[in-house]
Amino acid sequence: MPKKMYGADVVVDSLRKHHVGLVFGIPGAKIDRLFESLEDGTANNPKLIVTRHEQNAIFMAQAYARLTGKTGVTIATSGPGVGNLTTGLMTASAEGDAVLAIGGQVQRKDLHRATHQSAPSTMIMSPITNYAAEIQDPENISEIMANAFEASQGPRHGGAFVSLPQDVDDAVVKQEPLPYYNGAQQGPAAQQALCHLATLISQAKLPVLLVGFRGADDRTAAALRNLMKHYHLPVVETYQAAGLVPRELEHVSYFGRVGLFRNQVGDRLLSASDLVVTVGYDPIEYEPRNWNKEGHLRIIDLDTTAAQIDNNFQPEMQLVGDLAESLDNLDKLLSGYQLPNDATKRLAKFRQELIQEDKIDKPSANGKTSHPLAVVEALQKQVNDDTIVTVDVGSHYIWMARHFRCYKPRHLLMSNGMQTLGVALPWAMVASLLHPERKILAVCGDGGFLYSGAELATAVAHHLNLVMVIWNDGGHYDMVRFQEELKYDKPAGIKFGEVNIVKYAKSFGATGLRVDQPADLSKVLKKAFATDGPVVVDVPVDYSHNKELAASLVDSALG
Repeated sequence: MPKKMYGADVVVDSLRKHHVGLVFGIPGAKIDRLFESLEDGTANNPKLIVTRHEQNAIFMAQAYARLTGKTGVTIATSGPGVGNLTTGLMTASAEGDAVLAIGGQVQRKDLHRATHQSAPSTMIMSPITNYAAEIQDPENISEIMANAFEASQGPRHGGAFVSLPQDVDDAVVKQEPLPYYNGAQQGPAAQQALCHLATLISQAKLPVLLVGFRGADDRTAAALRNLMKHYHLPVVETYQAAGLVPRELEHVSYFGRVGLFRNQVGDRLLSASDLVVTVGYDPIEYEPRNWNKEGHLRIIDLDTTAAQIDNNFQPEMQLVGDLAESLDNLDKLLSGYQLPNDATKRLAKFRQELIQEDKIDKPSANGKTSHPLAVVEALQKQVNDDTIVTVDVGSHYIWMARHFRCYKPRHLLMSNGMQTLGVALPWAMVASLLHPERKILAVCGDGGFLYSGAELATAVAHHLNLVMVIWNDGGHYDMVRFQEELKYDKPAGIKFGEVNIVKYAKSFGATGLRVDQPADLSKVLKKAFATDGPVVVDVPVDYSHNKELAASLVDSALG
């Protein structure tokens, strides 16, 4: 007699067919059969990572998506379990990460009653996902799962949500699950349009590529690197596109990253350019009203999807299609092209400015805390090109985004679309699960650390090989503070109080270290990277220079 197949079994079958290796979540009564099916001993089931909070679980699914290119999956129970997924789904959709959240739900007969943990899940999730559906018939589970995976991997990768009522999870299913179908594929942009773009680049005095997160997948990055190698085109990265320029081409193509405040070398280069080609750029990364404030730039948009038009982003052409194929075709069309001599001379000056900005012009005022650039420099010495570095949100993230060098795409991870606090530790944990042979680095502020610090227990349980460096300014939300000080007489709501980070780390079974004086910074970090298992390093930091981050804005075109 054949074994009964329950709704939960069909869900797990879909996860297997979509080659999901890890699933993150927390169980509950409304969805417990799904957890039973995940851990039923089937050899090729995804590995379940039980977390301390659903928000951290969805962050971990987001990191899985960003690092593998597959859809990351999270499972949570009904009511508050599903509610805790919203921040992560919102972040995934905003930042182009393919994530599928499966949420428990009350039985179908209770959907419209004031029942324990009943909530209109799909109504909550619809505005912040590419796809949200509630399964009403057990025989439809397979097709809804297939469509959810497909939606997460669309032209704009993002979140998908499936609500699984308890009685559907428990139901016996007779319909055979669907086979795996390859997703929809794009071809390159129109050849005629690419020919015209090649002509425009050839005629431009100073063409510049502005690359966003949709240009940071492996295939597109490889095609972009060929363009850099063959033609030495200058590249400005958004924060989430960090690492596109390889080490061997840094001296000819890397001109920094842009985001937040319009005062970087990349901003000045964009303002001076007579042709900006955006590649996989999304306006949520760095609004056009910042980098094209005057609205004078000539822009060509190369992407997987149509652009969002606004007053400061009106591309002369939109070339929509598979980015890697489009760039490969453009590479062939540019054969024989060389940057103009005048452009090469101007770029050399911009490159010197970039080098100068990495230098510390003033030491720490009190001799007890480390200058942000000293911390960046010390961290840089502890990593190699294969090290995956995750960065939380806070003042430290601005310093890291501007000054920390990275030479492989998706090896410097940060939340820039939503600027979501608490992501660094969960993301680093996933990087460690995927690459146990490497030491993973997470960089966080003392405020963001407390958002997800409980997951240290999970990191210890799995003996994850990571170092978490906390930039500690004594219990303040400093990224808010210095911007309030620029706008108002005094800051408000920015003090949350100090925590003994070393004791906190040790209480979970992690190693806790502290830099007691700046001279010890390199020595303590070296010890941290040589220590097995999760390590937390408390680094008192001098944020007295933070207002300089928002100074000297580019206010006019640099023709």
